[in-house]
Amino acid sequence: MRASTIRNIYLVGTSLAALALAAPAFAEEAPADSAAGDFDGEAIVVTGQRTTYNNAALTEDLITQQPPLVSALDLVDTLPGVQVNEGDAFGFDDWSSTVSVRGYQTNLDTQQVGLTIDGLPNGGSGYGGGAKANRFVDTMNIGTVEVFQGTADIGSLSNEALGGTINFVTSDPLAERRLRLSGSVGDFDASRYYGRFDTGTMLNGTTRAWISYSHQQATDWIEGSADNWRDNVAAKFIVDTPVKITGYVDWDKAHENNYDQIYSAAQFAANPNSDGLVGVWTGVPYQDQAYRQVWATHRENFFAYLKAETKIANAVDLDATVYYHDMAGRGDWAPQYVVDVTNDGAGNPQSEISGTGTVRGGSPLGSIYFVNANGVALSPRAGCTGSITYPYGGTTDPNYDPSCYAAGAIAVQSYRHTHYRKDRLGGTANAAWKMDFGAFDNTLRGGLWYEDTHRREWRDWHNVTDTAVGPAYDATPYWTQYDRKYPQDTFKWYVQDQVEFGPVTANFGVKQFINHIDRVDLFGQTDNARISSKSKVLLSGGVQIEPMAGLNVFGGYSENFKALSDTLLEYNDADFSSIKPETAENWEAGLRYSTPLIQASATWFKSKFSNQVIFVPNSTQAGNDYLGEGDGKFFNAGGIDSQGFELLASLTPVEGLHLYGAYTYIDATYRGTGNADLDAEQGIRAGNRVTGIPKNMWVLAANYQYGPVRLGVTGKYTGDRYVNASNAWQAENYFLTDLTVGVKGDALSDWLKALDFTLNVTNLTDKRYIGGISGGYGFLGAPRTMVFTVTADF
Repeated sequence: MRASTIRNIYLVGTSLAALALAAPAFAEEAPADSAAGDFDGEAIVVTGQRTTYNNAALTEDLITQQPPLVSALDLVDTLPGVQVNEGDAFGFDDWSSTVSVRGYQTNLDTQQVGLTIDGLPNGGSGYGGGAKANRFVDTMNIGTVEVFQGTADIGSLSNEALGGTINFVTSDPLAERRLRLSGSVGDFDASRYYGRFDTGTMLNGTTRAWISYSHQQATDWIEGSADNWRDNVAAKFIVDTPVKITGYVDWDKAHENNYDQIYSAAQFAANPNSDGLVGVWTGVPYQDQAYRQVWATHRENFFAYLKAETKIANAVDLDATVYYHDMAGRGDWAPQYVVDVTNDGAGNPQSEISGTGTVRGGSPLGSIYFVNANGVALSPRAGCTGSITYPYGGTTDPNYDPSCYAAGAIAVQSYRHTHYRKDRLGGTANAAWKMDFGAFDNTLRGGLWYEDTHRREWRDWHNVTDTAVGPAYDATPYWTQYDRKYPQDTFKWYVQDQVEFGPVTANFGVKQFINHIDRVDLFGQTDNARISSKSKVLLSGGVQIEPMAGLNVFGGYSENFKALSDTLLEYNDADFSSIKPETAENWEAGLRYSTPLIQASATWFKSKFSNQVIFVPNSTQAGNDYLGEGDGKFFNAGGIDSQGFELLASLTPVEGLHLYGAYTYIDATYRGTGNADLDAEQGIRAGNRVTGIPKNMWVLAANYQYGPVRLGVTGKYTGDRYVNASNAWQAENYFLTDLTVGVKGDALSDWLKALDFTLNVTNLTDKRYIGGISGGYGFLGAPRTMVFTVTADF
């Protein structure tokens, strides 16, 4: 650990120690087991609810074993069937984050795993118009995370849940008053501070609430030039009366500099410690396209909900929720040229670099690379060959090389912004009627979900003011390339009946999604358009049996659906007249066993993903066979077949020691498109393994507490994965080890009894590996990272 990190550890520790000494009386009121990282020997993972489908959930003890700096997504990486990869150990970079469940993936290219917060939809997980769970909740405010693999619950609220749902549950307010302060420091200039105040019960014991604030920051681990930070403010309250009211609000603002993709196995082999982005501005635009600080993600999210629950005559359960989400974002990049969008005439200054006006829409006339002192575009000397060596293997194109121009030539460059805005207003209503018929119990439940969404996206190009100095750009864009709105409405209904007869429980249900998306071109460059996604009535059902105490045997089937996304409408003139939404069929069967000593489960699953949506430009050979006018055509081609099994065991052999293990086997293969030319162009052959999905994953974890000291070790193996659909590039397997050491302050001194000290080390052996995989590329995995945290409860 570097000297600066050690110094920060000292400052965090002494500051919170001073707070502990200053408020001993208040500290006495804190619950004895409330310090961060407490582990009392309870299960660190549970086999989930007794349902007709497999599921698992984290307990608070396992969550507190993770450093507070991690992303909320990273918490579920130890669960069966789940794989999470992020660009660094802190989750600073949505661009490189990938999540998979049983072969279904959410990454830059596709979104197939549903994400919800307290059961409410996140509004999509795509980079441009979506927001993953880490935008809605701070890690230290999470009570549990539930993973519903495969069939999932019929009432799950997501337009993307082809392969199950991950639900992030916020922690409830405490019954006793508490102030929690936490500070963390770590490698790569990482730091974080967090505070949360729980009111305890008030208003005659009916109401409790909390409010929190956190700030965290770090740089990148590759060359240390990134400026990453995140602010989060959140609050939650519960009013426990005959009509229970729960409210939650979260504001989150983040700035992230991205990690670049790894484009070949040779690039990784040559330098597994660099993604090719740099922290030095050279003044040569072709090279400065790889300046890390111009690869940026800006996001601001506001999310709030209000939920009401009640019971009528001890037989009917009712709940209703209204929620609102607003997102403002921007993605940055600095292309190595200025787009010529105005015909200024030969020999005249280029208006694009004057910073005085904006062209709205239209098509590029060409590119501008260098100009003279008067702003007139220049051409390279005839016969000159470029000799730029990086990035991306360099280039011999003379247009980019300053040595191919006369002395005094001035390089020009763009700073490109892609803006994203999205607001969602939605509501849910659910009812369950429980009936006792003597020989059996029957529960009839149903629900509705409606959401109204407005998304806008536009892209503008700014001239870099002085390429010799840095990336500062003119405030007025020289070109707004496009500006479109995508209003969308979603409606879902479901009905399910469940019968309990002795040890047997069976259910059957139906659900349907209806979704409409419009394109409104604010420039009038393309026709307004609409796509509709109406699923058939989707079936689900299953049975579970409890033949003996602690043993639960289950099996289930479900049909899942993903609505067509507005990304289809981003293509100016594509034909999507015959496109159908993607669908999935999921089967699973297994057993769970639970006693005070051991929890275990074993699940077999099989899935068929169909109607894969593919865009084919009309310039391709396959496209020439059947594509009409326009840019190309979307069509449904092939899909994925997957099957496998999951094993989980969690046991406490002796007091204070907890062991956990999980194993997942997945055989996920492409079915092909049915068109030989297209298969060749897409690099897909029927039977090829699905990119990014290992056949084998396993996790072993041990947590031990002896008095005030605790120790946790976790190891996860991820098998070989293919990076591209042709299976020509294979990312090798890797094994990562994480270590946690913690101690309560009262072991050191009575004066420090309000404090808890924790050291987390991720990737202890500093393994170099390819982490996330998307679009035929890979991202570098994060190296060894140490974080020290001090937490005080008053």
